[in-house]
Amino acid sequence: MQLKKIPVTVVTGFLGSGKTTLLSNILKQSGNKRIAVIVNEFGELDIDADLLRSCPLDCEDESAAVDRGNGIYELANGCICCTVEEEFLPVMKELVARRDDIDHILIETSGLALPKPLVQAFNWPEIKQYCTVDSVITVIDGPAVAAGRFADDIDKVQAQRLADENLNHDPSLQELLDDQLSAADLIVVSKNDLIEPSQRQRVEAVIKAKVPDSVKTIYIQDGKVDLDVIIGIEAAAEEQIEQLHNHHDHHHAHGGHHDHAHDHFDSFVLKFGEVDGEQLQQILQQLLKEHNIYRAKGFAAIPNKPMRQVIQAVGERIDVHFDRMWKVEEPRLTQLVVIGKKLDRNVLEQALKQAEVGVSV
Repeated sequence: MQLKKIPVTVVTGFLGSGKTTLLSNILKQSGNKRIAVIVNEFGELDIDADLLRSCPLDCEDESAAVDRGNGIYELANGCICCTVEEEFLPVMKELVARRDDIDHILIETSGLALPKPLVQAFNWPEIKQYCTVDSVITVIDGPAVAAGRFADDIDKVQAQRLADENLNHDPSLQELLDDQLSAADLIVVSKNDLIEPSQRQRVEAVIKAKVPDSVKTIYIQDGKVDLDVIIGIEAAAEEQIEQLHNHHDHHHAHGGHHDHAHDHFDSFVLKFGEVDGEQLQQILQQLLKEHNIYRAKGFAAIPNKPMRQVIQAVGERIDVHFDRMWKVEEPRLTQLVVIGKKLDRNVLEQALKQAEVGVSV
């Protein structure tokens, strides 16, 4: 019987910050540690959960995360902050019931979730006696922060918005980043290979303005970090969470409507058959420039290729790689989750459909 509480690591951060890549690397290093993973995905398709199941980062065993007894639990349809009572508690009760088989729990929140309500849930009697929050890890996109896209200076944000009509810097998103940073026990800056020393200084300045010196920051690339740095922080974050006062609390205290920044996002899934991979990327690149797309991600079926291609698009960057073989019974479909604001689904669908093999538009 397991006498100690199950440690829980909460990984939060904006869309495309590198949360899933970090979790995949944690699972890759977990050895015999039995890890349960809760994925709270923003969108209709469990892209992130599927990526974690297939362990895309060169795992020796494609299904290692599942074969070691790790269970992946997806919280469908929205932000943990909004669905914690209806969906998170039942999942945690199920994990508590299996506590003798679990060594650690990883939770990847939606890119638009607030950490505080989730951590507060660990004070519920049904969870508190069995689990503790080992740490809240906030992942931030180094190049994005260095570029000032979520800066504290509203005038600079507005100037950048006017300079580039494809950028949308809603102040509520800045507040959300502040809240994610304020809840952190460790900050992980991703894509370190893409930032120069001067840019790194800007990132450090943003972090220093938001968090105390006791919260450490690490810089990584490709999600690679030693497991000992991430696991075993023993912060017991649930014990101090009530002392944290953030923007979200401030809005509620002043009678604000329970309206998170993500309430006005568009999110939908586009499905196609097999596609010309290069043409799909070219079209997607153009759409990223012309439309207010925050993120696009999914899988592509490429003719005569036995492996499935993963597509991740953030800003104007597109990354692709092949992650696993198509299963015999699996339909070879191309599926993309698109997240943004004021998007015309039909326009995007018709444009991308041009890449579909054997289809004339």
